[in-house]
Amino acid sequence: MVRSLICLALFSSSVALCQQDTLPYTLFSNNIVLYTDLGFNSSPFSIKDDFIGGLDKLQFKHNLKATQGLGVMYQWFSLRLGFTLPGTLRNSDRWGKTRYSDLRLSFSVKRMYCDVGIRHYRGYVVKNAYPWNDTLSADQPHEFRPNTRSNSVSVNTWYFFNKNFRMPVVIGKVGHYKKAQYSGYLRGTINIFGVGNDTIPLVPELLIDTTQNKSSVHTITAVDIGLIPGFAYVNRIDNWQFSVLGGFGGVIQARFLESKKGTRGFLGLAPRFDVRFNAGYSQPKYFVMLITDFDFKSIRQNELVYFQSYYSLRIAAGIRCNRKPKKSAKAGVIAKPGGS
Repeated sequence: MVRSLICLALFSSSVALCQQDTLPYTLFSNNIVLYTDLGFNSSPFSIKDDFIGGLDKLQFKHNLKATQGLGVMYQWFSLRLGFTLPGTLRNSDRWGKTRYSDLRLSFSVKRMYCDVGIRHYRGYVVKNAYPWNDTLSADQPHEFRPNTRSNSVSVNTWYFFNKNFRMPVVIGKVGHYKKAQYSGYLRGTINIFGVGNDTIPLVPELLIDTTQNKSSVHTITAVDIGLIPGFAYVNRIDNWQFSVLGGFGGVIQARFLESKKGTRGFLGLAPRFDVRFNAGYSQPKYFVMLITDFDFKSIRQNELVYFQSYYSLRIAAGIRCNRKPKKSAKAGVIAKPGGS
């Protein structure tokens, strides 16, 4: 009986080791990962319509600030502290000042990867407004809109059909791939987003067509839910890992236009894109990765089109530290830490 149990235990261990060896990725779950990242976030938007003077599109942009993060990861535990660095990436005299907050929560459960984002930006400029605004010039081309804001709350979940396509490994901090993998996926998305300018119209006064209510809109908001099918690919060649995700789908959208005359609501459909790519260098002891995040949203009501793009570019670098070897009390053998 004892001999049978020993044989069964040895067989189970052999199967587990074989399964680990056949995995297309290496997961450093027993290593402590320490990393830092540096980058920036941006949330520009545009409004298209038939404005006075033949203009059909306004671009709203904000100033940029560099952000840095410090993080630690170990098995199920993950912690990142982020903060903005002093100064701005653009000249404040030309681009004004922007206050913003950007909160993210992401986690993975088997084939699912979940991401929750809350974003708020306040302080924009209307880009290149000097052709129709006599108070501006080529040296000072943008119209300041300090009260213009954009807000977004998004909940996204990716389900990958390939069980070996793991987003934490694709991102490259807790592991890396040993060979190419691809997978179809479905992304479910729920969003509440929009732009506003307190009670002042979003469109500058010089361009407002007083015969149309939509020109005096000061807040544009939408709530939508939808599904995006897509395709994902990841590979690692000579320690250089790269990945790309792309998809196209649609959402059911309730949109609201608010002005001094009241609020109007509409129900319709809207397209939705999904784009991501990551690339970098990864060895068992350290990694350097470019991590990107893109999110495109839109609201269309007749000729009025509001398009919001959010993107984040970040360079992350870190080390994977081996745990101190533990000595077995029974056999007196030093156990080697995991990872390869």
